[in-house]
Amino acid sequence: MPHAGCPNQCSFCNQKSISGQLEKITAQDVKKAAETAIKSSYSENGEIAFFGGSFTAIDREYMTQLLKAAGPYIEQKYFSGIRISTRPDAIDEEICKILKENFVTSVELGCQSMNDEVLKANQRGHTSQDVVRATEMLKKFGFEVGHQMMTGLYKSSVEKDIETAKRIISLKPDTVRIYPTIVLENTKLCELYNSGEYKVMSDEETVDLCAELLLMFFENDIKVIRTGLHSGGNVEEGYVAGFYHPAFKELCESRIYFNKIIKEIDNSKIQKGKILVGVAPYAVSATVGQKRFNAEQLKKQGYEMKVVALNDVGRYEVKVEEQK
Repeated sequence: MPHAGCPNQCSFCNQKSISGQLEKITAQDVKKAAETAIKSSYSENGEIAFFGGSFTAIDREYMTQLLKAAGPYIEQKYFSGIRISTRPDAIDEEICKILKENFVTSVELGCQSMNDEVLKANQRGHTSQDVVRATEMLKKFGFEVGHQMMTGLYKSSVEKDIETAKRIISLKPDTVRIYPTIVLENTKLCELYNSGEYKVMSDEETVDLCAELLLMFFENDIKVIRTGLHSGGNVEEGYVAGFYHPAFKELCESRIYFNKIIKEIDNSKIQKGKILVGVAPYAVSATVGQKRFNAEQLKKQGYEMKVVALNDVGRYEVKVEEQK
């Protein structure tokens, strides 16, 4: 639902590029999408989701029509519930009651930053306190709460982004999405970038920061359900600058494992040579790195790595030992 309900144009936003969607969604579109999903696979554990704009800020009658079109599919247990995304300042008790009555189970808030200077500079139109208030209200009504944050925004910094993550953690949402800022054409951010006023973070800085954030959320039992914009729509065509990669989360997780290996090498005072690295079976590929990036970086530092799968090792854990 590109830009639906949004009262202003944020500096970074071009929903045409992000969603690839141009036409206004109708109740019939909702039914058609649900029927298509049902025919392709049984969707008991899936959800019907309304994303792209600020769902609770659209016309109330229109919002209710869309929810009522989706409702019967939840009642018949084809889907587990309805997930929506919206602005933190578009949540109140009346809205919560309507959502609850119409099978909405998850609400994601577009927080983007918890720094008011950054929010103002990027024309968000809400404050960090709106995020706090909306989160508390949604929890009171029993919704699963998600937060969406962006890194590298205009007027932000690594320190401010880390502080945003800390404040989000303090609010204990159920899920988080991390979106590194990319510059899209036909946006205010693009104008700032072209004038030299805004500079994008380097690829290395972006991966390092998001790897740190992933680990922070993991260590605080908050599930990260998306890292980086999804591929598709017109993102590639509208792209101007910033780090965009279809497998961005894998890059970040690979960086986590690399950093953990280096730490273990230092702690164990392992001299240069062959090392055996044990990780969970699903983490072997990320540990080696895309195009063997981690293995090659360790080789430059004098270590020849062999990765083995261990069933007794958890996510983001590594066991490193020297091979004689």
